[in-house]
Amino acid sequence: MKKDRVPALVNIGFGNVVSVSRVIAIVTPGSAPMKRLRDEARKRGKLVDATEGRRTRSIIVTDSDHVILSALQPETITQRFGGENQDERV
Repeated sequence: MKKDRVPALVNIGFGNVVSVSRVIAIVTPGSAPMKRLRDEARKRGKLVDATEGRRTRSIIVTDSDHVILSALQPETITQRFGGENQDERV
């Protein structure tokens, strides 16, 4: 019998979650190239703002070309990814 696989999700702040398998990169928003990436995603309609009005501390890039803004530090999100992956290995 085929077992249904539930996609692994990680919390990116304020109850918002992202599929672990879809994330390509988590970057800091301070550099000029990252600001351009954000602006271009906004123009294409591919920007998702998950900051709840707070300061953007990380930018998540997905394989579907979406750009997600989060108020959490990249290190915090990375640690949460590590916790998800560790659960799967056991």
